[in-house]
Amino acid sequence: MSKRREVIVSSTHRGLRYVDGRFDGVLEPGRYTLPQAWLPGRRVPIVRIVQVDMRERELTIKGQEILTADKVAVRVSILTQFRVVDPVAAVEKVADYPDRLYSDVQLAARRSLASMALEAILTNRNQLSEDILRDVEGIASGYGVAIVRADVKDLIFPGNLQDVMNRVLTAQRMAEAQLVEARTQAERAALEATSRAEAERIASLARVESTRLAAQADAEAKRIRVEAEVDALNRLADAAAAYTEHPALLRLRELETLGALGANAEARLYIGFDKHVSQLPEQ
Repeated sequence: MSKRREVIVSSTHRGLRYVDGRFDGVLEPGRYTLPQAWLPGRRVPIVRIVQVDMRERELTIKGQEILTADKVAVRVSILTQFRVVDPVAAVEKVADYPDRLYSDVQLAARRSLASMALEAILTNRNQLSEDILRDVEGIASGYGVAIVRADVKDLIFPGNLQDVMNRVLTAQRMAEAQLVEARTQAERAALEATSRAEAERIASLARVESTRLAAQADAEAKRIRVEAEVDALNRLADAAAAYTEHPALLRLRELETLGALGANAEARLYIGFDKHVSQLPEQ
């Protein structure tokens, strides 16, 4: 009995099966038996298994010196995370997909940096990473690789530009601090203005309400005075009617008045004065 070879494809890999140099299929994780490589008097197909790692991996492009749009030499390092999503394309379409990915990221970084000025790179580093990722992910998908991220890890400038960069960053932080302070002052002024306007509105409402209440109180007082005067007139009218109907009541009222006046030592009474004067004899 001939001996057979066995191959195990782990869960982190996929196996590409080649028979006599031709691709024959993708092997999922598991144990596989291969035919014996040689049998006397028989032609046995040559089977080869190429295992492809499907895990996420990192690739670092170090120390690439690139000229920016304003002709400043910058050394950049880029960290790329990727994984194989199509093992057949990764093996069949390129000779070595990690090397190909390295070159593609390097070229994408050169294209992106060459289109940006130094100031833009300093103030918007994330844009550089986004440009590289967008540029390389479409290319890498053509040979079965998905780019998870492509970030600018390090930016190294010439010595004289390091001071410039520090000054730019310091100026940027100062500008941001001044902007925050200006916004705070504007918000404080707006709150104070709102508070003053609200206080004035409340005071105005209070004045209007006070005026209304005063007018209401004055009208009520006038109404009470008018009612009192009307009531007094009604009482006088009732008394006059009673005196007209009963003259004796009027005479009684006169006597009461005379009695009250007689009790006052300073009062002067003139009773029938005109009558007596007219009856005096002439001399």
